[in-house]
Amino acid sequence: MKAERMTPETAETLVRWAETYNDRKYFEEDPIIFPTRFLDLRNRGICCVKDIEVAAVFAAHFAWGRRSMIVRDCTRLFDRMDWKPYDYVMKGVWKDDPVSVHRTIRWSDTAAICSRLRDIYLGKDSLEHLSRSDFRVQVFGQKEDPKAPDKKINMMRRWLVRNDGKVDLGIWRDTDPSTLLIPLDVHVHDVASAIGLTDRRQKDITTVREITGSFAEIFPGDPCKGDFALFGYGVTHPR
Repeated sequence: MKAERMTPETAETLVRWAETYNDRKYFEEDPIIFPTRFLDLRNRGICCVKDIEVAAVFAAHFAWGRRSMIVRDCTRLFDRMDWKPYDYVMKGVWKDDPVSVHRTIRWSDTAAICSRLRDIYLGKDSLEHLSRSDFRVQVFGQKEDPKAPDKKINMMRRWLVRNDGKVDLGIWRDTDPSTLLIPLDVHVHDVASAIGLTDRRQKDITTVREITGSFAEIFPGDPCKGDFALFGYGVTHPR
């Protein structure tokens, strides 16, 4: 989006929405509750940062469909893990069959992710320094695609990097929030188009960067705060 298309009125509304909806009470039935639970346990000395990372990987991977369904199926997965996700990954014994655990995601798919995570953790103490492409290929087992919007990866990174003490968790301290990208799906694209943040029809990484750049004008150094503004639009303009 070009700067001249951002009116003061639009910017003011987006700031208001972001401030209002960057609040845990709006995310009590959202996949972020799973890594948040492990953050709370870490703060009590019960688990480790790797538990939070693994929980974020799977919660983001399942973030597709109705939020109630996502929460239900994530709960099923973490029950299987005995609520010790890092231990489950590292033990190397995973539920591995073709039965669905969430929509088209099968238990065998989760086992494959666990296997790849185990390989990574055998050589690294954290997932923080994996690139977006690394997550696609090394964690989720997808082909490299420089044009892909990588919604789930960008959402997971937002959760783990932003650190304002509200919704996001802020455990990755070596990553600058200014480098984060907006998680783009069909709904986000529709909202961003409706409020003039982009006029591109393609739902690709170029559009992601355009929308993110628009928010960087409003939230300097923290463009993904704009994700809460898009959430606010959804609340105030129900479909």
